[in-house]
Amino acid sequence: MIAVGNRGRPVSTLSNLLAAHTALTGAAVAHLQRVVAEWQLLADLSFADFLLWVPVAPGRFLCVAQSRPTTTATAHPEDMVGATASASQVPQLERALQDAAMRREDQPRWLRGRSVRREVVPVRVPGEGSAGDVVAVLGRDTNLAAPRVPSTLEVSYLAVAADLCQMVADGTFPVAAGRDEGSSTPRVGDGLVRLSSSGRVLYASPNAASAFHRLGRTEELVGADLATVVREVADDAVEAGEAAEHLREALAGTPSSRSELEGHRASALLRALPLRPRGVPSGALVLVRDVTEVRRRDRALLSKDATIREIHHRVKNNLQTVAALLRLQARRTPHSEAQEALTESVRRVASIALVHEALAASVDERVDIDEVLDRVLPMMNDLARPDRRVSMRREGEVGVLPAVMATPLVMVVTELVSNALEHGFAERASGSVVIAARRTAAQLEVEVRDDGRGLPETFSLERAPGLGLQIVRTLVDSELAGSLSIRPGEDGGTQAVLGVPLQHRGR
Repeated sequence: MIAVGNRGRPVSTLSNLLAAHTALTGAAVAHLQRVVAEWQLLADLSFADFLLWVPVAPGRFLCVAQSRPTTTATAHPEDMVGATASASQVPQLERALQDAAMRREDQPRWLRGRSVRREVVPVRVPGEGSAGDVVAVLGRDTNLAAPRVPSTLEVSYLAVAADLCQMVADGTFPVAAGRDEGSSTPRVGDGLVRLSSSGRVLYASPNAASAFHRLGRTEELVGADLATVVREVADDAVEAGEAAEHLREALAGTPSSRSELEGHRASALLRALPLRPRGVPSGALVLVRDVTEVRRRDRALLSKDATIREIHHRVKNNLQTVAALLRLQARRTPHSEAQEALTESVRRVASIALVHEALAASVDERVDIDEVLDRVLPMMNDLARPDRRVSMRREGEVGVLPAVMATPLVMVVTELVSNALEHGFAERASGSVVIAARRTAAQLEVEVRDDGRGLPETFSLERAPGLGLQIVRTLVDSELAGSLSIRPGEDGGTQAVLGVPLQHRGR
């Protein structure tokens, strides 16, 4: 019996298992990773589980990866990764490794109450000499207890699976150029078309026929030249040309990338794979996926994103208009206190407008805070009196943050800088203000320090009457869920430290 190991321990990745138990070359490891990336296709076509066995000692094998089919019941409900087998238990593994030939057990065997038919497929690394050696064996285990009615679909699936498994033994599948990953890559169940060596359709699964019907193909697919069909149904001639070229490449033996077709308000993804068992051209496999609804949702999301960005743009324009009106009113106001209040309002409105301007250019509702601050700081300098020479600089990086944090954070920092300019240098002609940022995975800390006159002895942040600090306290508590402390600086002046958690549950 096969011994199943590593119970109660976390399963290692394929690369870790290969590094720990084998001395395979980098090329061999890369090829096995490509096999695992593609073998869901083999499992679904074969109606079988696939186990990747590697030799770890003379006559001893270790299972380093497992794939279950989505087209039938699994033969191994238990996790087989970490299981070991000896050549005496499974002699086909050793034979496939030695003679590089596919083998099948003469009689099914019972495994944990299930009748299982076992086949083995040698995995050859493409190349010459040592690079063309067989380095592992695929176990193809079929659960014979799973009820299946023989059909044209099943026969076609198994025929394609036999060709691809032979190509694995030949070292011609998969190849690096043919690797095509991603959640939108067509799968076997999405739709399958088998082409002859001349490019004509030998078989089309019901899902594939439905996909082409939605694209506008009303006639039977079987017997038709698929490249011609593609050109007829596609709305865009360039898309049709690319898809037809990918089909020709696959028939010529070159794995192709995905192509997409749109016709009659429907969309479909195509992926073509060459079938060349033992180097003999045998046509191509074309996987088809109807993505009409996916593309409709994508277009809706793009439209929504564009609308949101347009809203941010308009809000920015409106805020700039408000700031201009307040600035005009401040110039016409004879009272110094009213003029100062209006000027403060101009700064606050302009700061919010800059955040919306950044959001209008963002595609994911995230803002580069450092870029906004670099535009706000010169505006803060404009608040200083002409006879005052206060330098401002930024240290460290705040980084990119979600939109929900951007506006309150920029507002808090600008209020703290404004307080430093207004109160720290009321009686001094020169000085400096530093905005220093430190960020970890969980916490953002922003420090605003100055070398001004410092805090009065009776200062209390909780009892401070100023509107600016009231705004800061409200934003820190309710919007940022952070903390704020204002204390005398180590070398004089004032030091304000803002702490903001980056993993706050509200975000």
